[in-house]
This record gives sequence, structure tokens and C-alpha cells, in this order.
Amino acid sequence: MPSALIRALATRHGLPTVDANSIDAFLAPAPDRPEVTILFFTGDPAQRSESDDVAVVLPQILRAFEGQLRAAVVSRTAEDALKSRFHVFVMPSLAITRGAIPLAVIPKIKDWSDYVRIVLAALAPGAPALTSSGAGPKTEFNYSGRGASA
Repeated sequence: MPSALIRALATRHGLPTVDANSIDAFLAPAPDRPEVTILFFTGDPAQRSESDDVAVVLPQILRAFEGQLRAAVVSRTAEDALKSRFHVFVMPSLAITRGAIPLAVIPKIKDWSDYVRIVLAALAPGAPALTSSGAGPKTEFNYSGRGASA
């Protein structure tokens, strides 16, 4: 269940919730609406306290870039189905798109200057699309065979 802060994105700020069936309609802007969007992948707020922090920052981003961005919350039930499409590997994350093309992902909570820098870059007319670099984050563990001595 979403937290009160995440629910407030719909009730106080008018952000829609999108799922696998409605995402493409949301990403296709009406002629008078901004093409650049922010999709909020919340993760489970009970397990990820930063979800509420990002829920507080998102309306501030929309105010700072008023008229240049639209935003939606991705339904928790659709996150697994949509996260790879938008290059989301960490929850919570804000995925920035131009139409259906992913431009950037902002994982977890960041400094305000990071949000401004990343959003400005995504709003630039020639902003490059994100490209897949493989199957996601990779971690390599090496075993040296040398143990710690007590």
C-alpha cells in the first residue's frame, strides 16, 4: 500500500498512476502538453524509506520546471513489468522520458543540484536516449583464497 506522501501525489498534486496498460497513452502527449515526463517508480515504501523523500521532492521538481514536464506514479503492480523498459534497477527511481524514449534515471534521493542538472540535460532538444549496457547492474566477487587471520 502506498504511503500517505505517495498517495498525496495523486490527491494534492493531481499526478496519475500508470500501469502496463496505460503507460503508452500517458507517454504520448496531447499537443498542448509537455513531451518530457517523469515516471516515479516508488518501490515498497515500507522497505524503502527514501520513497517518501522522493515523493516530497517530485512536486518541487515539477514546480521548478513548470510547464516543461509531466509526471506519473508507476503502479506498484506494474513496476516489475516496466522497470527494464525504462532502465530502472534501483527503487525508488525517477525515470525521465521524451515520449516513450528513456533519457535518464535518478535513483534514490539526491541533492537538489543533481535533480536540476539531470532534468536540464533531459530537457535539452538533443538529449540522448539511454541505451542498454546489458542486463543491468553487475557485481563481481573475487575470492583471493587468503583469509583473515585472527
